[in-house]
Amino acid sequence: MTDPRVAFVTGGSRGIGRATVVALAAAGHPVGFCYAADETGARATVAAAEAGGGKVVAVRADVARAGDVDRAFGEVEAALGPVTVLVNNAGVTRDGLVARMTDEQWGEVVATNLTGAFHTIRRAAKAMMKARYGRIVNVSSVSGFSGQSGQANYAAAKAGLVGLSRSVARELAPRNVTCNVVALGPVATAMTDSMPDEWRAAIADAVPLGRFATAEECAAVIAFLCSEAAGYVTGAVVPVDGGLGMGH
Repeated sequence: MTDPRVAFVTGGSRGIGRATVVALAAAGHPVGFCYAADETGARATVAAAEAGGGKVVAVRADVARAGDVDRAFGEVEAALGPVTVLVNNAGVTRDGLVARMTDEQWGEVVATNLTGAFHTIRRAAKAMMKARYGRIVNVSSVSGFSGQSGQANYAAAKAGLVGLSRSVARELAPRNVTCNVVALGPVATAMTDSMPDEWRAAIADAVPLGRFATAEECAAVIAFLCSEAAGYVTGAVVPVDGGLGMGH
């Protein structure tokens, strides 16, 4: 890249978020990231990115709170400069059957997974429009298209990211700002590694490639969509799911 493009990643303390921070730093981006509570994980992300020569700033923030987002961006901008690359990865699950799901279970998931992305996009948009350059990538899930029993809140929020992203893509295209979605299938993380072997085997069997993705494979696609080379890709939903969502 001609000038370093400052990136901001939400949910960067572990898993896909950590891998994305590391991948963007390796590509030459100064990277700020936020995390909700896992300070130990955030320090590990910083160490992993800095080990490859990256410049990284970690900020604690709850993306569901607009004030937190504004403060986090302010800290990153003060340290690194205006943000023109944004990855919305932060997410939570509060599973339950829809007939028993509480307002709190519904609201918390939608607030973090969908409204959080709105908060960060709104905060980043002005700098991107001024720079006449921007890359926005929102991390969704194959369950946003196929649905998932016990996860009506999560699937609805992940589906909502598609409508949000395509609206943003249309609005900001005249300023050379792209907005895309990655729709992830099952990914090997600390959470999935702790699940029963039978459960993981059943999920892997449903995937045509027969396995879970690695966080690094997901991050590689995200990093491409954040790159100069992806300048003609916008409003797209890119599946990273081993073929699980074919036909959606």
